[in-house]
Amino acid sequence: MIARSVVMAVAVVLTANAALADGHRTPAPKGGEVYIIMPSDGATVSSPVTVQFGLRGMGVAPAGVEKANTGHHHLLINQKLEDYDSAIPSDDKHKHFGGGQTETTITLAPGKHTLQLVVGDHNHVPHMPPIVSKPITITVK
Repeated sequence: MIARSVVMAVAVVLTANAALADGHRTPAPKGGEVYIIMPSDGATVSSPVTVQFGLRGMGVAPAGVEKANTGHHHLLINQKLEDYDSAIPSDDKHKHFGGGQTETTITLAPGKHTLQLVVGDHNHVPHMPPIVSKPITITVK
């Protein structure tokens, strides 16, 4: 009887933890879309490169501001996002724009590079479902 009670208690805790794990991501607004305005896919550019961010169906809010149907941009450089359940890392390959910026200038070495935008919520966590741009490839001369 005690063993059964322990099993039931563990099952309740695991179910609650799973619900919390699913519940920590901010719902994405219907029709939310992020895209790179410029440079265009396949462009040959000089460094530094100006990247303009586009957003439809939602608003921009700074990091730390929890407001429905908003988020802020993260630029992935030569990187795919591996973990959509955690805060987006902040490093040379994951650029944060928590101030609500919609444009940046980045220095890139000559060669091919991929760029992709991901919208993060007030805690830098991708929405559910994620709002991610189509990756583009550029060549820096």
